[in-house]
Amino acid sequence: MIGALRAALLSTWLLVSGVQAAAPFAANPIVYFLITDRFQNGNPANDNSYGRQQRDPDNPDAPGTFRGGDLAGITQKLRAGYFQQLGVNALWITAPFEQIHGWVVGGSSSFRHYAYHGYWTLDYTTLDANMGTPDELREMIDTAHAQGIRVLFDVVMNHPGYADLQSLSDTGVKVLWPGWQKATLRDYHSYIDYNNFAFGDWWGRDWVRAGLPGYSDPGRDDFTMSLAYLPDFKTEQSAPVALPPFLQHKTDTRARTVPATPVRGYLVAWLSDWVREYGVDGFRADTVKHVEPDSWRALKAAASEALRDWKARHPTGKIDDAPFWMTGEVWGHGPERSSWHDAGFDSMINFDFQARASGDEAALDGLYRGYAAGLATPPAHDMLSYISSHDTLLYPRTDLKKGLTTLLLAPGGVQIFYGDESGRQPGSAPAGDPQQATRSPMNWDSPDAALLAHAGKLGRFRAAHVAIARGQHQRLSLQPWVFARIDDSRDDRVVIAPALSGQVTLPVHGVFADGTRLRDAYSGALLTVAHDSVTLLATGCVLLERVVPLPEQPR
Repeated sequence: MIGALRAALLSTWLLVSGVQAAAPFAANPIVYFLITDRFQNGNPANDNSYGRQQRDPDNPDAPGTFRGGDLAGITQKLRAGYFQQLGVNALWITAPFEQIHGWVVGGSSSFRHYAYHGYWTLDYTTLDANMGTPDELREMIDTAHAQGIRVLFDVVMNHPGYADLQSLSDTGVKVLWPGWQKATLRDYHSYIDYNNFAFGDWWGRDWVRAGLPGYSDPGRDDFTMSLAYLPDFKTEQSAPVALPPFLQHKTDTRARTVPATPVRGYLVAWLSDWVREYGVDGFRADTVKHVEPDSWRALKAAASEALRDWKARHPTGKIDDAPFWMTGEVWGHGPERSSWHDAGFDSMINFDFQARASGDEAALDGLYRGYAAGLATPPAHDMLSYISSHDTLLYPRTDLKKGLTTLLLAPGGVQIFYGDESGRQPGSAPAGDPQQATRSPMNWDSPDAALLAHAGKLGRFRAAHVAIARGQHQRLSLQPWVFARIDDSRDDRVVIAPALSGQVTLPVHGVFADGTRLRDAYSGALLTVAHDSVTLLATGCVLLERVVPLPEQPR
């Protein structure tokens, strides 16, 4: 009887919809960041490409090897509706370009470190075979677009990958001593002749600073220094260059010499070609402060034009006509607007949020109020907040419900790190590189179902209400903590009690008038405002939104 009554009520009233459809993606980014190799293995046939091993013979528990995740695996989870149930509207995936083929010494000589994370590119024009094929990439992006989900590539313009043993051999750079195939963590570097001028056959002096024979040394400023001993691209130089020597002889590359083109021009063209060919919707840019702003502006302009071109040629494959979108990582950047927003970035990753997400109600209310006020202050800008990341820490696993609640109700854009929604546990932390623990394989065999359901309710609610990201923050009560977000420009408003259970009466004064029909999106309860409040049985969280009557159907 109760079920029939509720069905009848729902047939009479309809949730206000179309709010998110009316707001551009940039107003409410809900980004799911996954390390492709650690997410889902959709095609085991590609697991050992380039002779890569899935287990470190020196340390079987070491986390630095490829683990099988690929583009086909992402497509599987898209088709299963996994991201839709979370309310996600963008996937940030690790760079799928061809990475260095082998391993380098990781941590404190503690593990074999492969480029499973996509930050050590060998060839920007080809897919890494472990990630999949061009058809699999196209299928993944098309499947995402059909669900209204954008795809963002992680990109690096600061550096290519290391000169590892396997890649030096595969590309014909003759600087290796015989027997290099037997190298271990202890003797790895003894197999490389670091005094050999044949290193000129690698990237070459015109392309990178590397401190090798014939190369210039890295500088001391942010733009010319070497990060973690990686070669540094000379993106600031205007002199035209030919292709790097090793690419001139690499048979499967799509790179070609372009007359009168400097290093920056090649990198911009290579990266924007992925947009033009596949309809990539945006980039997350790595190590932003180590590349001059003009390079980022050039990339944004080229990628924007490439996406317009792709959409013109694929009118049925695009989500909408929203422009290309970029977010950037500047270590330590907070919620503030900075000059980087003028360098092509729509958003900057917010390093401020993670440490403050575990605060009490009063602290979080102040945090939200400050964020909302900052975002409302011209000129327009945005941030991307997170509670866990591959470069810092995982949010405490014992308190993920609170962490996800705090994140998914935060003003501005938000980024979910894969597995936070399912209770993924950290992996091993080798000596000298504890961040490896944040990148454990996705826990498909042991998800926390209750946590996943909680994240889904919050994510879908956020996706339906741009006011959460862009609205004015108003505290209605501190005990219990109840607040409103109001975006009058888009006629969207919500009232939220982040952590509440039992029979409660909540204030909605100044937000919803008496007689207004509301729905608690967390429990599904339908309510009517009376005396500036609503009374309901809270089931852990309260998410109030307006409902409106359905048009009367002809009989």
